[in-house]
Amino acid sequence: MNKAELIEALSTHYEGNKAEAARALNAVVQTITYQTAGGEKVSITGFGVFEKVHRSARMVRNPRTGERKRAKATAVPRFRAGSDLKAFVSGAKKVPKTSAKKAAAKTTATATVAKKAAPAKKVVAKAPAKKAAPAKKVVAKKAPAKKTAAKKAPAKRTAKR
Repeated sequence: MNKAELIEALSTHYEGNKAEAARALNAVVQTITYQTAGGEKVSITGFGVFEKVHRSARMVRNPRTGERKRAKATAVPRFRAGSDLKAFVSGAKKVPKTSAKKAAAKTTATATVAKKAAPAKKVVAKAPAKKAAPAKKVVAKKAPAKKTAAKKAPAKRTAKR
């Protein structure tokens, strides 16, 4: 699941409003990022802990050449999963089917509506560009015509018998 798909899934909690869901997600991610970068520990009970960890200077090796060189000290982010997240991922706790089904149903419903609306927009957009598209459309139209002809041929044979 990428960010756009996550926003779409969150929009079910905001009555289908993707703009509100995007603002909420961006606010959470930004707050976690800034607080962690500032050296604070961000703990979300049951989900996990985000923290800044200092990595000391060390010797590293280039795997291609085998050359050893010194790496500077740096700070890296670390995430430790919480007990509830671990339990759901391992299967010790079951994901509630009702909320998962409702979210999936709403997501597919919005996707279906979007797909129905999208072809109308595409047809309008493709109208000026008919010069490049006919070769592909003709090939696509010929294939069903051959199938129809193949279906008619057995019908004629049965009539001759």
